[in-house]
Amino acid sequence: MKVWKTILAAAVLTFAVGSSAWAARTDLVIGIPLEPPHLDPTAGAAAAIREVTYANVFEGLTRIGPSSEVLPDLAESWTVSDDGKVYTFKLHTGVKFHDGSDFTADDVKFSLDRARAENSVNAQKQLFAAIDKVEVVDPATVKVTLTHPQGSFLYNMGWGDAVIVSPKSADTNKEKPIGTGPFKFDSWAKGTSIKLVKSGHYWGTPVFLDKVEFRIVPDAAAYAPALLSGDIQAFPFFDPDSVAQVKDDPRFKVVVGATEGETILAMNNKQPPFDKLQVRQAISYALDRKAIIDGASAGLGLPIGSHMSPTNKYYVDLTGRYPHDVAKAKELLKEAGLENGFKATLKLPPPSYARLGGEIIASELREVGIDLEIVPVEWAQWLDQVFTKKDYDLTIVSHTEPNDIDIYSRKGYYFNYDNPAFDKVIADVELTADEAKRKELYAQAQKILADDAVVGFLYELPKVGVWDAKLQGLWENAPIPANDLTKVKWTD
Repeated sequence: MKVWKTILAAAVLTFAVGSSAWAARTDLVIGIPLEPPHLDPTAGAAAAIREVTYANVFEGLTRIGPSSEVLPDLAESWTVSDDGKVYTFKLHTGVKFHDGSDFTADDVKFSLDRARAENSVNAQKQLFAAIDKVEVVDPATVKVTLTHPQGSFLYNMGWGDAVIVSPKSADTNKEKPIGTGPFKFDSWAKGTSIKLVKSGHYWGTPVFLDKVEFRIVPDAAAYAPALLSGDIQAFPFFDPDSVAQVKDDPRFKVVVGATEGETILAMNNKQPPFDKLQVRQAISYALDRKAIIDGASAGLGLPIGSHMSPTNKYYVDLTGRYPHDVAKAKELLKEAGLENGFKATLKLPPPSYARLGGEIIASELREVGIDLEIVPVEWAQWLDQVFTKKDYDLTIVSHTEPNDIDIYSRKGYYFNYDNPAFDKVIADVELTADEAKRKELYAQAQKILADDAVVGFLYELPKVGVWDAKLQGLWENAPIPANDLTKVKWTD
């Protein structure tokens, strides 16, 4: 009998060990190219903040899904008044922030009032401009009254900038973010990685992963070696030029999706000589989009002629407005009194599309007599010098926020563009709910930007993702800046 007990115990032990060996992994290391300046999405424009925190740490009333759909989040449901101006949100109950405090309608009111306040530091303050007042009906109900109907309101509430924060932690979220999401902040080794762990009291569907590390890898040449060595299991935004190193390896999945990232050669419209329309148009004619896409994005990316993604339902193809024409570019420079060309600076942030694209563009502009001094800057420098202080001539960046053509109407925005006719169209869009009319207005807006050659419109940034073939649930497209891990899991 003793022998049988021993055999049985051994069998149980063997089964337990075997089961453990076959259990799916619950950890993940994700490679990201840029370190966020901080971790508060309500107080900064950098997409890198949202690529760590969106849907993982912080949640909003609504959220944007992988196909750009609006989904319920902290609001389980809502009703809209007949005049389209009053939204009544029914909130989930039993929700807690990561510090253990209860989430209630008071937190919604605090967050929305804070975002739209006169002293707000929210990078997308215009998302909240239509809000007239926010009222707490009861702990699980909040009523938002708009000054006018706004067809995009629920979508706007799904942006990373509209997440709900607690008054207790709002001032410290930059370094220690506290939200209601399925993951909570663990640690941040500056320059190296940011770690999240599974929240023990998440209100929603439990996530599969127990811990996630966002590993900061600024050197694109290091992406493939990190995957091949197993140090990193996923790069949701992979270097297109490095795809050839892994695309035939069955251990990995390569996915080419779409983004909302309009990649542009931005110009300071109030800085001479870029304050002259002929100069901006000359630059647009000098640009060979195909060469730029081939050289900076491995041939991946769709050319654009205005600030709208080709995947957007309001998109108008204006790529024929400025065909590559060196002679025409020179002619326009002559009209501007600059037949001998001029010198300018091109400030380039770290992403490879900017650095590689900058070299190509500098060569193309040299052909028409424009001599560019390339100035590489780190991301924090770019945000300070270019985005905030507008201390630049030209720069290259990809604007990744969805349907953000309205940025050209924002006073003091870094383009320094001012056109009352454009502003009027954007204001009319804001007040229009009729889809046919909205489409017409967005078409007008795109044409005005193209005619004014506000910036050099290049291409829509592709989302090239490479990850372990056993991983499921990562987004193939990027309708907003995010690495949503709520459905990510390992399979056998």
